[in-house]
Amino acid sequence: MSDSSRREFIQNGMMCAGAGLVMAGVGRAMADEKDDFKSYQQRRREELWGLLGDLPEKRPPTAALRKTEKHDGFTLEHLALDLNGVEPVPALFLIPDKIKKPAPAMLYIHWHGGNYDVGKMELLKGTKVMPPYAPVYAEKGICALAIDSWCFGERMPYPDNGSRGESDVFKEMLWKGRVLFGMMMFDEFQALNYLSTRPEIDPARIGAFGISMGSTKAWWLAALDERIKLCIDLCCLTDYEALIKHKDLSGHGIYYYVPSLLKHFQTHEINELIVPRPHLSLNGRLDKLTPPEGVERIRDYLAPLYQKHGRGEDCRIELFDCPHQELPEMRTIILEWLDKHLVNA
Repeated sequence: MSDSSRREFIQNGMMCAGAGLVMAGVGRAMADEKDDFKSYQQRRREELWGLLGDLPEKRPPTAALRKTEKHDGFTLEHLALDLNGVEPVPALFLIPDKIKKPAPAMLYIHWHGGNYDVGKMELLKGTKVMPPYAPVYAEKGICALAIDSWCFGERMPYPDNGSRGESDVFKEMLWKGRVLFGMMMFDEFQALNYLSTRPEIDPARIGAFGISMGSTKAWWLAALDERIKLCIDLCCLTDYEALIKHKDLSGHGIYYYVPSLLKHFQTHEINELIVPRPHLSLNGRLDKLTPPEGVERIRDYLAPLYQKHGRGEDCRIELFDCPHQELPEMRTIILEWLDKHLVNA
């Protein structure tokens, strides 16, 4: 549904005669509009999935426990997941000592940063621009699942050359009708399926979090799957046209590029599939990966949609005077959102 047709729908629904009829007509129009918007979102989700290449068959994921470790405040399971039928996916599952079952959970999605050897271990180690989140989740009683993405961690094709490995995997998949980003998103989708089956967690309180590449994958996953009840993304809510205008496409890895995407979607049109679920996006005004006018364009499109659905406070897209990093004030806001939308939801 286009913006103009949505506006026309609202206007037509409100053109009723008489005070009583107006109120009844508005009520019906609002209900019809909500149903129509949900139908529109579902059609667009299917269209978005369709751009991600030839994907594996969707089947229930399985897990094998490799080992268990005790850490300060939490237990960590090292897992081997069968998500895609192509190769096993190493994963970490964090169980807080303070857990109150059924517990909220976070699908933690690691960044790129050229740190091919880190992958899922970012949950424990953090990055050079962001302290780790494992202690945060342990303290708040939030379970967390993190997987090694394609080409990262234990899935590096060439342990001595991560960049070459990513490039070769992208090219091979393209030959075979697959898209690297599509295979990445399929794994995150299947990881969400696995997380939803864990007996420790509340399936109605699952969030997605990431910085940089993890940010992009978090808002894509939240757009593709309504089971994500909270999306928190840092430093990668990128408006595609603004990125083209600034000639900064090289700032994003090759994984980022989906064939024919711009024929169907701009960033704000992907993110409108998250509405009205809570969405927090914090970005750097000095970050070349997220040109600020593009972030503002996305914000200015999404904010009225959240207001229209009575959830204006559940969309916060903000710019800070920093480059590609998490500031302490960003962390404070994130902690507040975790409490509100996961821990106490």
